[in-house]
Amino acid sequence: QARFDTPLFSDQAPITLRFSMGGGNPNADEAANAPRGMAVVFDLNNNRQHKIAGLTTPMFAGKNPEQFLGLLRINYAIAQGEATKEDRQAYLEANPEAARQGEWLQSHQPAAEYTSANYFGIHTFYTTLTNGELQAFRWTLVPKAGETLLTEQEQKNLPKSFLAKRLSERLKDGPVEYEWHWQLAEQGDPINDPSQVWPKDRETINVGTLKITESGGESCTPINFDPNQVTDGISTSQDPVLQIRSPAYAISYGKRLQGQ
Repeated sequence: QARFDTPLFSDQAPITLRFSMGGGNPNADEAANAPRGMAVVFDLNNNRQHKIAGLTTPMFAGKNPEQFLGLLRINYAIAQGEATKEDRQAYLEANPEAARQGEWLQSHQPAAEYTSANYFGIHTFYTTLTNGELQAFRWTLVPKAGETLLTEQEQKNLPKSFLAKRLSERLKDGPVEYEWHWQLAEQGDPINDPSQVWPKDRETINVGTLKITESGGESCTPINFDPNQVTDGISTSQDPVLQIRSPAYAISYGKRLQGQ
């Protein structure tokens, strides 16, 4: 991409991906209307790396960490019998930004496979243009084969864990490819609020292709997929949710190394 001054597009680069269910629960029901996650590390020339992380929802459940934490707390209180669904509804009415992701999930069926979903970067980043100016963008990974969604009947009949098996079976038929789309911001677009999506008519560029060829193994275990680790020509925004990911990912990474 001659338009952007970054080594991301200087050559082909090996990548390592990690698929996951959102929320951090290793026993989560994979057929539920819940976010799935994808994280990628690009191994570039001269020992440089670039990392991205996205969800299958185009927005985050809150405009800042405090709002998201409030939602987590009330969900936990409901699970413990210390709050009611009415309390949750009252919180969401007072904090409508925290309700957007849940509303989106309830109106969209989950993907049938990890590889048949769009993944949204949610946060805003900046890229340096060849003229030296900065351009704000958000990214989406779009499967070339298209999206395939679960039916409501499949949701009822599937086991709680099935996505890893389907990924392995899918790759037996050959590589899976994603187009990497960058949506370019215009004046007035919300840069630092991940609970808001940008208008669909914004210019979107297909900047490259990601290819998945195999799955399994422990290659993801020693990697901290912090999306704040970016390469030359890319910089992070002041989105407070993006900024808090570094310490949050560091804690998660440490626990993963300890087998927790």
